[in-house]
Amino acid sequence: MPADPNAELRFLVVDPLAGVQTFARQLLEGFGFAPATIRCQGDSAAALALGLEFRPDFLICDWLPKSEMNGIALYQRLKSVNPGCRLALMSFDVSPAHEAQAAEAGSRFLLRKPFTAEELKSTMRRALEHLAQERPELAQRLQATLKSAGPPGSLPAKIVLPKLPPQLRAGDHVRYGEHKDTVKFVVLRNGELVVQLTNRPELVPADKLQRL
Repeated sequence: MPADPNAELRFLVVDPLAGVQTFARQLLEGFGFAPATIRCQGDSAAALALGLEFRPDFLICDWLPKSEMNGIALYQRLKSVNPGCRLALMSFDVSPAHEAQAAEAGSRFLLRKPFTAEELKSTMRRALEHLAQERPELAQRLQATLKSAGPPGSLPAKIVLPKLPPQLRAGDHVRYGEHKDTVKFVVLRNGELVVQLTNRPELVPADKLQRL
């Protein structure tokens, strides 16, 4: 059965960081998509429960490396209820192996975190332009949506950028308050990126650090 050209595209954003969820939602709304067509979740289990009913056309998902069901596995499950669903991935760790797995899964992009507003908008715009070529019945509506969002380098005025954590790696030199220190390791804890410093016993939120 051909797709309904009047049907609304449905987006499911899955990311443990609330700021990324907000960022992606505001961007999609800035493209002109209705708020009711955009759902967000913070983990794969909740996303699967929602997605099996919501049946998204586009899954924008963190790699979820620590989850029992990572982003690609979640996508495969959701395709069982909507074979036309498209995938887009985001990750703090982008290696050649990750890129190969993303390509094999058919992901429209694998965007390295942290990203800027311009990077996410231009990357998502290209994915939607590609979708318009694949879905002729939606092409006119998608092109009108993209046109209303402004030129590729612009951002809708309604977008309020969240404070995304910096990209940090072990060995980076940083400033925490008045003190200089070195990153020992970086972990994701309860959806928050935190850092163990060499000279401090407690874990420190990544967005409290300034890279030197």
